[in-house]
Amino acid sequence: MSTPTLLLLPGDGIGPEVFAEVLKLIDWLARHRGLDVTTRDGLVGGACYDRHGVALTDETLAEAMEADAVLLGAVGGPKYDNVPREVRPEAGLLRLRKEMDLFANLRPALTFKALLDASTLKPEVIEGLDILIVRELTGGVYFGRPRGMQTFEGEERCVDTQAYSQAEVERVARVAFDLAAKRGHKVHSVEKANVMETGAFWRRVVSGLHAANPEFSAIELQHMYADNCAMQLVRNPKQFDVIVTDNLFGDLLSDCAAMLTGSLGMLPSASLGAPDASGRRRAMYEPVHGSAPDIAGQGKANPLAMLLSFGMALRYSLDRGADADLLDKAVENVLAAGIRTGDIAGPGATVVSTSGMGDAVLAELDRLIGA
Repeated sequence: MSTPTLLLLPGDGIGPEVFAEVLKLIDWLARHRGLDVTTRDGLVGGACYDRHGVALTDETLAEAMEADAVLLGAVGGPKYDNVPREVRPEAGLLRLRKEMDLFANLRPALTFKALLDASTLKPEVIEGLDILIVRELTGGVYFGRPRGMQTFEGEERCVDTQAYSQAEVERVARVAFDLAAKRGHKVHSVEKANVMETGAFWRRVVSGLHAANPEFSAIELQHMYADNCAMQLVRNPKQFDVIVTDNLFGDLLSDCAAMLTGSLGMLPSASLGAPDASGRRRAMYEPVHGSAPDIAGQGKANPLAMLLSFGMALRYSLDRGADADLLDKAVENVLAAGIRTGDIAGPGATVVSTSGMGDAVLAELDRLIGA
């Protein structure tokens, strides 16, 4: 088998800082666990705009299409607020998702016992929380046409179009059902079927897929309006196992779920394409947090979401589930020992820098394997 290729795109803001800790982890896995990968570096977002005048070059996109996995740090910042929309940093991220056809965005929201106090919710509400949000990523209102400014009855108006095909809904729902079969056997499909035509369509398609496939019969399917889902995430989040929803609602609900855990700095994500004939999927892994330009360059960023995103790459793209489990355990133990970056620090915590947190995880990995 050929050596897997990773395309590394640190991006903007705190992206390069948290990425440095991933590079240390990759080196550790190569030395201690036999990880053999080829890495390539590229630019995306504002870093790419500064050098090339675009948020993503055709050459970097071509490399992403061929890579076994893409790791991305973060994009954006106020520096780019006034550049044209088509070349803003976020355009590079959207182009990667669209051209790679990464239609299924997996965003876990789980709590570490040591961080229960970091959440604004009562510990008894979130203890043991383990939710997986599956967000459709390449359709919906973010990509629908027509979009933009129009003139209607003599005045300006602006339009964004929400659109989905049956195939787009079915493929993301199938991912959700497949994942639920390996977890708690429950899927909440979330939309606004009461007021949106696309919501009613989404509900009908998901129900039809569930009913037509005997392999999904052991999975409980429930439908929920998006506004109620937002409320229920705060009221009773442990009722959820897998949530599948569209692009816009997935964006909103996953950030809401993220804060149940105490910090966006803790949560990873994976964006997956369809498997090809060999079973290989295009994939991109990135932390849920943004570029946080207010703390960039200060060593304050929490690298755990980036490290755990690489853990998802180990699990879903590199077939190294045991290494992913080992990393998860190391992170859990570091947090249990009271080691924190500032965003999750509480009374009595040992506050460390970005690199300090990465070093603590590597030290715990050494301990776990007896190195």
